[in-house]
Amino acid sequence: MLKNLFYIFLLTTLILIACKEENNKNNLGLIPLPSKIEIASGKTLVDNQWSIKHNNNHTDLDYLKDLLTQSLNNHKITLNKYPNKTISLVIRTDDGLNDEDYILNIHKDKILIIASSPNGIFYGIQTFNQLLDSSERSKNGLLLPNINIVDQPRFKWRGMHLDVGRHFFDISFIKKYIDYIAMHKMNIFHWHLTEDQGWRIKINAYPKLTEIGAYRDETLIGSYYDKPHKYDGIKYGGFYTKKDIQEVIEYARKRYVTVVPEIEMPGHSLAALAAYPELSCTDQKHAVAKIWGVHKEIFCAGKESTFIFLETILTEVAEMFPGPFIHIGGDEAPKDRWEKHALDQKRIIDENLKDEHELQSYFIKRIENILSKLNKRLIGWDEILEGGLAPGAIVQSWRGMDGGIVAANAKHEVIMSPTSHAYFDYYQSEDKDKEPLAIGGFLSLEKVYEFEPIPEDIEPEKIKYILGGQGNVWTEYINTPQKVEYMAIPRMSAMAEVLWSKKSDRDFESFKERMKWQYKRLDSMKVNYRKDS
Repeated sequence: MLKNLFYIFLLTTLILIACKEENNKNNLGLIPLPSKIEIASGKTLVDNQWSIKHNNNHTDLDYLKDLLTQSLNNHKITLNKYPNKTISLVIRTDDGLNDEDYILNIHKDKILIIASSPNGIFYGIQTFNQLLDSSERSKNGLLLPNINIVDQPRFKWRGMHLDVGRHFFDISFIKKYIDYIAMHKMNIFHWHLTEDQGWRIKINAYPKLTEIGAYRDETLIGSYYDKPHKYDGIKYGGFYTKKDIQEVIEYARKRYVTVVPEIEMPGHSLAALAAYPELSCTDQKHAVAKIWGVHKEIFCAGKESTFIFLETILTEVAEMFPGPFIHIGGDEAPKDRWEKHALDQKRIIDENLKDEHELQSYFIKRIENILSKLNKRLIGWDEILEGGLAPGAIVQSWRGMDGGIVAANAKHEVIMSPTSHAYFDYYQSEDKDKEPLAIGGFLSLEKVYEFEPIPEDIEPEKIKYILGGQGNVWTEYINTPQKVEYMAIPRMSAMAEVLWSKKSDRDFESFKERMKWQYKRLDSMKVNYRKDS
């Protein structure tokens, strides 16, 4: 009996210790949750008697030093040249750390952030900033826990998307959006630049793309499903100059975010065809779309002029965007025009293709060949699987996970962003009357957090082809920066933890506790996030 009581006492003690440890970790407010956290006894006082040093004159380290200095100034801590209390940013390669990994150690009068590259240092600073926010304030400064964090991301591709084709957002907000991506330790900004409803990127060789294609005559009012359709009668549009693009890319580079442009083809191309109707299958005059949905007009695959046009555009895009990827869409491309157009049918016969699906595959493969010559990787939505996949294409799976599974099993790299877990234009409550107008669907914060990018039924040896995942923000019903924030955040926080943290550590109750600190950060940043109930 006494033996049983002892075991019960021991078990209860261990549970209490574990709960206390978990509560301590929750109180740190860290999102995404680091891989390993060891909390030691005692506190470290960060006051005005500290200095920052680093072991390398790399320009990025100077930027990181400035970033950290500003963070401390926000907490009314002014750094000085005291030699005994140092925050050290150390880049070294003998710790077995990958590019994005870092170690953060706080103990007595030393704070150390170690990484093998500047972007690892950047992520360490993000964690340090969160500790500053959640730490106890004394009359002299901040009392930080003595702690050792060893951290690394689970996935390479940790992305957020923004559609600027349906509604346009100026570069001041694009920069802010990149800040949100970076503070979540995400590393991809997927910039959806062209659509039926607007072409948003200046192309020198084809000025009418922005002179005509960047503007629509008016915009749908209310829901697509409200009949009859009503319009606001106001001309709408905008585009980014090459200087704008350059500014955004440099801004993102300093935050270790890769900008991936999307230039839609062969479908979702009505704005381009309004500017250059001779590239359509009808040769008729077209107008930039003023209503949402899928439109029949599509680039003509039977005309060589189409590929000359697209190669010229992609060459300019490749020169603007230094990253390794260009997204070409490839989704929702109706085949109606190809089925009835003599040149497209001739192309099918001449190339010994079976049908219009194989014609799309032919189209995508030709585009991939163009991008390959430009030293770029092609990414496309999972429709590019239809008719045969281009050899080096990366598949972004949105119609569920099946397309991603097929692609990975065929040894193609995959980005998982299924509508079920990754479409942040969906409603955030089942009571839609309490939410702003959205495209439909329902995607709660908890459902995003449940997302698992590696499906159970994929062949084990093919898991390595899953690059990661991405949250998508389509803007048919999102026309202001404030509404983008409301729809994207805090679901972005949940997606960030899914893509960074270990699967075994994910716990929604813990996440909700840590989000209380995240909400305070968002309040201080004046973000129009949705307060999850």
